[in-house]
Amino acid sequence: MEKPEQTNTLKAKQNAASSVHSGHRERVKNKFLAEGLDHFEPHEVLELLLYFAIPLKDTNPIGHELLQRFGSLSGVFNAPFEELLQVDGIGRSAATLIKLIPEISRCYQENLNSEKHRIYCIDEAAKYLLPKYIGRANEAVTLMLLDSKSRVLYCGIVNEGSAVTANIYIKQIVRLAVQYNAVYAILSHNHPSGNCLPSKQDLNTTKWVFEALQTVEVRLIDHIIVSDNDYFSTANSGIMPDLFNQKEDTEDTE
Repeated sequence: MEKPEQTNTLKAKQNAASSVHSGHRERVKNKFLAEGLDHFEPHEVLELLLYFAIPLKDTNPIGHELLQRFGSLSGVFNAPFEELLQVDGIGRSAATLIKLIPEISRCYQENLNSEKHRIYCIDEAAKYLLPKYIGRANEAVTLMLLDSKSRVLYCGIVNEGSAVTANIYIKQIVRLAVQYNAVYAILSHNHPSGNCLPSKQDLNTTKWVFEALQTVEVRLIDHIIVSDNDYFSTANSGIMPDLFNQKEDTEDTE
């Protein structure tokens, strides 16, 4: 049985450690408020983030462990929820917070883009579409609808899954085009594999969507394939000249 003086000594040491730990957290927070994240190492970013889910533990080693396990900061944020839980020190609250970051990033970027009502060129369309795929591990199909002045009427995900097949969402694309009284449309989807070059299936899908939209007098002006921060414009590539006339499409969006 511990003597009273031993118990008091132990409590004093714990309080001292807690005080030092608290002071460190405040210094890290103040550094962020003063400088942003530009001078933070990846493990320090995770350390700071985890302060808000793990209040009574040193999160610096956890940040290192996450990076070692998943390879990079983006790898941590893209890691499956169940795999995050396997890291020592990561509970459901911390894993949920980590998974929240790419979702918030996407919402933030989409909200910024909502102020840009007009699409002037294909590059502008790609910049608008890229945030739709932040944090998405599976393929997703996005439809952008424009009016006669190339102003965005609608831009949203019309299908998502590990295997994207055109017959699932073409009817929805046509329905949305009619609903928004669109004049032009841009189709987009992502390649999580990292290669944004189109497959044969991608080109077939482009043709099917083009023809389906023609029935409601809406013109498909591009199919943009996204991978990470890179993209491929089917229209600008010239590989489907029977569908896309590059000169006319450029003039239409100017």
